[in-house]
Amino acid sequence: MTDIQKDRVLIFDTTLRDGEQSPGATMTHDEKLEIAELLDDMGVDIIEAGFPIASEGDFRAVSEIAERSKNSVICGLARAQLPDIDRCAEAVKKSARPRIHTFIGTSPLHRAIPNLTQDEMAERIHETVTHARNLVDNVQWSPMDATRTEWDYLCRVVEIAIKAGATTINIPDTVGYTAPVESADLIKRLIETVPGADEIVFATHCHNDLGMATANALAAVAGGARQIECTINGLGERAGNTALEEVVMALKVRGDIMPYTTGIDTKKIMHISRRVSTVSGFVVQPNKAIVGKNAFAHESGIHQDGMLKNAETFEIMRPEDVGISGTSLPLGKHSGRAALRAKLKDLGVDVGDNQLKDIFVRFKDLADRKKEVFDDDILALVSTTGEGEEHLKLVNLKVVCGTGGQAEAELEMEINGDDVTAICKGDGPVDATFKAVRDLHPNKAKLQLYQVQAVTAGTDAQATVSVKLEEDGVISTGQSADTDTVVASAKAYIQALNRLIVRREKVGPGVDTKEISYRDVT
Repeated sequence: MTDIQKDRVLIFDTTLRDGEQSPGATMTHDEKLEIAELLDDMGVDIIEAGFPIASEGDFRAVSEIAERSKNSVICGLARAQLPDIDRCAEAVKKSARPRIHTFIGTSPLHRAIPNLTQDEMAERIHETVTHARNLVDNVQWSPMDATRTEWDYLCRVVEIAIKAGATTINIPDTVGYTAPVESADLIKRLIETVPGADEIVFATHCHNDLGMATANALAAVAGGARQIECTINGLGERAGNTALEEVVMALKVRGDIMPYTTGIDTKKIMHISRRVSTVSGFVVQPNKAIVGKNAFAHESGIHQDGMLKNAETFEIMRPEDVGISGTSLPLGKHSGRAALRAKLKDLGVDVGDNQLKDIFVRFKDLADRKKEVFDDDILALVSTTGEGEEHLKLVNLKVVCGTGGQAEAELEMEINGDDVTAICKGDGPVDATFKAVRDLHPNKAKLQLYQVQAVTAGTDAQATVSVKLEEDGVISTGQSADTDTVVASAKAYIQALNRLIVRREKVGPGVDTKEISYRDVT
């Protein structure tokens, strides 16, 4: 390792690959491009943009991200099969800094899947890593389920991969099985034992099944790993992956005991966290470290008193360090576009003129209905800005509900330019509204998720509603915020339907569905 590598930890983000494998988290092509641009801009060293062999949609996304990226290494995932590796190389070739990440399961349980002996698997590893290195100079190799692989065999295959040309060896804790002391010791022993290990970068890839992903990743760094694989908000399989925001801020705050640096602009963390939450449909839990709604909130009298006297009494980092403004928004119904743009910039959000126009109209409407407009209200408006062509639009909604009988919704919509109206009854105002939408726009989409979250406190608070729909194996999400929860619900439901329509028209049937199963990779 060079001197720079000894105190520098590379951040490898796999939100677009492992994160998207969360059931229901599938992103559209444009959303992937947007998230990749945000990751590139915030200083992520390596972006794992997808699994090119999985589908034509994944291949196109990786290819375009590779072409557009300005700073990050762009990586694609490939199984230990030559067609996978060739497809991956084709996808990342337009990147200024391409990487192929190839893997195979090495534990006894995973060796049984392809029914390979230890020797046969060793030959496969040598062949595929050599092939990948002949295509690109930057090759990463992973022994899937490394933490449950026999020690002698793990050393053997890591040595084979290094000799075959791997420049990064990633050690995945695929099922979140290990503990911090083991994580550190495993990396340390591999570096000390395997010939050539001191000449390459070791990476750690941890899952959160036992709630120790961040601790295990940081322990691996202490053991000698210099690349952390992680995702925004800890998105990922089952209980998720190591959260990027957690490891980056832990290294920043506790540099006294972890003297390592990253290239991440931490002030951009909150914005990308909210965007990933919006496009994935996975709401961040309020008490989530760093990016949760309550991460910098103080309820008890003792805490509030201490904060008023000295913020450091109960905060180990400043909200501003992660892109959070701790003050309420000093804007109202008389504020102009210039003031709104300036506030958005303070919050780390850059918008174009057309998007600003849309946000400003809705901001004015909100300011007329709320006594106080907070930063979180503005960010909610940004996250639910309309995107692309809308085949379905909400025009007007009236709901009658209470204890006197079934709720009734009178809904007026614009569908491809035509105004249509329906009146439906249902088990509550939201059910009646959704039935009215289906009456006007018949569809087979099944409601997978309906979630309501208050943006701020108070009875006049905006509600952010998330809706997830599934139709013929394709999942889409919608999200909207409004002081009227039923209106927000209707808008979110209609947005999700619009996304299904756009996907059918632009992508074609079956393209975005995964053509191979890759739910269990690293």
